[in-house]
Amino acid sequence: MATTTKSDSTKTTAKSTKGKMENSEFHKFFIDELKDIYWAEKHLSKALPKMQKAATSTELAAAFEKHREETNNHIDTLEQVFEQLGEKVQAKKCDAMAGLLEEANAIIEDTEKGTLVRDAALILAAQKVEHYEIATYGTLRTFALNMGHTEVAELLQQTLDNEKETDAALTEIAEEFINEQAAAE
Repeated sequence: MATTTKSDSTKTTAKSTKGKMENSEFHKFFIDELKDIYWAEKHLSKALPKMQKAATSTELAAAFEKHREETNNHIDTLEQVFEQLGEKVQAKKCDAMAGLLEEANAIIEDTEKGTLVRDAALILAAQKVEHYEIATYGTLRTFALNMGHTEVAELLQQTLDNEKETDAALTEIAEEFINEQAAAE
């Protein structure tokens, strides 16, 4: 009688369910959420130049420019994910991102140009976006692993890592000088 380890059993299960997963409700939901985050990234890419222009400090403006470049890479990565899954690249409106970007626009309108209060508020808006993306990519990566899509999971992990780095960079800018100076304005 052959013995199988838990690891062997998990690999067998992932392999045996892969074909079935593509037609499952879970897989359809996964694809739908990929379409959602694809829309989110595309619209974020369009919104970041406005946030960059609204920033007072050169450090924050540079961070938004870097984030736009990274966001464009995330769009390319998602297109690779769709391709690996044999799915058409398609966007579906992301209500969460639409709301977050609407809030960022309101922040720009509600804060005084040329102040660090505006920069502190822009960092808040940007970190809300980052946290949404971190939650989404982390969950999608886990879904991909559960369905045996290891290559897709690796791509999603790379994007997740980048989103966490961006969030940390925004925190660093805020803590270096923006928050303190904004409080003094």
